[in-house]
Amino acid sequence: MDATDLQPIELFDGLGDEQLKELLAAGREVPFGPGELLFAEGDHADSWWVLIDGVVELVRRTERDDMVVGRMDVPGRWAGGYRAWVETGVYLASARGLEPGRMLEVPATALRDLAATWFPFGSHLIKGIYGMALYVESTARQRDALATLGKLAAGLAHEINNPAAAATRATAALGAADDKLFASLHELAAHGITAEQFTALDGLRRDLAARPAPAYGDVADLEEALAERLEAQGVDRSWVMAPVLAAANADEQWCQGLAQVVDERSLQAGLDWVVSSLQGTVLRAEITESTRRISELVAAVRSYSQLDRAALQQLDVAEGIESTLLVLGHRLREGSVTVVRDYGATPRIEGYAGELNQVWTNIIDNAVDAMAGEGTLRISTRAGDDGGVVVEIADTGPGLPPDVAARAFEAFYTTKAVGQGTGLGLDIAQRIVRERHGGTIEIESVPGDTVLRVRLLAAPPG
Repeated sequence: MDATDLQPIELFDGLGDEQLKELLAAGREVPFGPGELLFAEGDHADSWWVLIDGVVELVRRTERDDMVVGRMDVPGRWAGGYRAWVETGVYLASARGLEPGRMLEVPATALRDLAATWFPFGSHLIKGIYGMALYVESTARQRDALATLGKLAAGLAHEINNPAAAATRATAALGAADDKLFASLHELAAHGITAEQFTALDGLRRDLAARPAPAYGDVADLEEALAERLEAQGVDRSWVMAPVLAAANADEQWCQGLAQVVDERSLQAGLDWVVSSLQGTVLRAEITESTRRISELVAAVRSYSQLDRAALQQLDVAEGIESTLLVLGHRLREGSVTVVRDYGATPRIEGYAGELNQVWTNIIDNAVDAMAGEGTLRISTRAGDDGGVVVEIADTGPGLPPDVAARAFEAFYTTKAVGQGTGLGLDIAQRIVRERHGGTIEIESVPGDTVLRVRLLAAPPG
C-alpha cells in the first residue's frame, strides 16, 4: 500500500504526499476475507481502522444473538482509535469482513500525535465528538438502570404480596372460624350445658393450647386415630376436626376427659367450640406473622433507599448489607443460593448509606449471576485500619479470567448480555467507594472463589 491508494479517498483530502507517507509509515495494511474478525466490541480501541476497499459489517451483542448495526462499504469509512483521545475508549461494536478487502490500521497513539501536528483544531473536535458518544452511552446506561429499578420493584412487590395474601386468606378463615365458634356456643346453650360443664370444657381447651406440638413423625398416626374415634362417636366433619386436634397433640386421655365433661347430645357442639377456638388461635398467629413480615420489608426498603435520612450520616455497614439482601431476596431464591454471614465487630462510620447500598446491590447481583443462581454467597465485615470497615463479598462461581478482572472497573465494560445486570457497572461502584468515601475496591478471583473487597474509611476525606 502506498500514497496512491489513499489519494482518491475523500477522508484524506487536504493531506499532502508527505503527510500520507507519514500516516502509512505509522500504520500497516490489513487484508481481510469474509467472516474474519478485525476488532471486537468492548476491547480497548488501540487502533484506528480505515477502509481502503471491500465491505465490513459492524456487529453488537444482544441478549440472544449478534445484531448488525452498521456497514463500512465506502472507502474512507473509519472506526476505533478512541484511545487517541480518551484512555478508557473501547470499540462500540465488532468488525468482521463481509467481502474481501483491505484496511489501514494506525495505532491510536500515532494517530493522536499526527492529528495534533497536522490540525490541532480537528483533534479537539474529534475529542469532543467522542465525549458526546460517551454521554449518549451513559444516558443509555441510565435507562437500563431505570429498567432494573423496575425489576427490583417487581421483585419487592412479589415479596410483599406473599405475606399480604397469607394475611388475607387467614382473615377470611378467621371469620369462618368465629362464625362456627358462636354457632357452637348457641348449640351448647340450647342443649342446657351448665356453667360447671363449660368451665371444664374451657379447661380442656386451655390444656390443648398449652401442650407442645407433637413430633413430626407422630402427627399422621395421631390424626388417623382421632378420626376413627370421632367417626365411631358419630361426629360430623371428623376429617376437618382430626387434623386440628392432632396438631394440638390431643391424645386418648384428652378424649376421655372430653367424654366426661359433655354428653353425647352436646359432644358435636363441644368439639366444634374447641376446634374453632384452636383454629382462631392459629389464624391470629398467622396474621401477626404475615403483617410482621410486611412491616420488616417496608422497614428494609426505607433503610435501603435512605430517603428519610440525611445524606452524610453515621451508619452501620452490616445493617445496609442486610437491607440489601432483603430487597434482593427474590434473586437469592430464584435458584439455590446459600448466604453465609460473618459480621465481625465493626465501628459505625460516616458515609452515604443510599449510595453504599447501591454498591452492595451491584456486587451481590453480580455474584448471583456468576454462580448461575446456585452456590454460596459469603459476606463478612471486620474492623479496618484507622477506625474504618472492610467488607468482603465472595461467591463460588467459576471466577474471572485475569484479563477480565483487570478490566472489571472500566467504564462501559461488561461481560453480560443486554438486559442483564443491575445497570450499575463496577466502574460506578468504584467511583462511589473511592471518590465519595475515600476507600478502595479490589478483586481477587480464582475458580470457585471470587472476592470483592471494599475498604471504607471512618469518614470520607475533606
